[in-house]
Amino acid sequence: MKRRRKIIVYIATSADGYIARPDGDVEWLNRRPRKVDYGMRAFYPTIDTILWGRKTYDWLLDYYKKKGRKAGMFDTKLANYVFSRKPPERAAPGAEFVSEPVKSFTQRLRGTPGKHIWMMGGGGLIASFLDAGEIDEFDIHVIPTFIGQGIPLMAPRHRDVPLLLRSARKYPDGVVRLRYEIAS
Repeated sequence: MKRRRKIIVYIATSADGYIARPDGDVEWLNRRPRKVDYGMRAFYPTIDTILWGRKTYDWLLDYYKKKGRKAGMFDTKLANYVFSRKPPERAAPGAEFVSEPVKSFTQRLRGTPGKHIWMMGGGGLIASFLDAGEIDEFDIHVIPTFIGQGIPLMAPRHRDVPLLLRSARKYPDGVVRLRYEIAS
């Protein structure tokens, strides 16, 4: 039997529920000790596709430009799909723009063989996929920092989505990893 490819939101939030500051800045995440692996080494080999929102994509391009790095920072061993109503004339190497509806895109994507799919975010894209019933799991790393305001984990929605807690782990530096599945 063919295994269903899961779409997994693997993300960090502040203790007050934000994934970034209002301008998209995530430098508050970089204050964590570099020696700690919060599960990325085990997670990354299980995926072969990353889903990006356009704002996240644009922020990342700008971030790398400011750091003096080329725009080709996308892992070209993975499929990188960027959702946008208005794709740019040229995409960064390794990125492909998508403007089709979430449901039809994910049905097509899940119909192809492969590993699991990382929903990178941002909040608007997460809400769109959740509303379409196309997210299977959340792997949320809660950083013990309040940032006061910013971009929430997901855009406002008018629908409850029950979750099943699969695991919770506290790291020595206070980060808490919460793994949820969507309840059926």
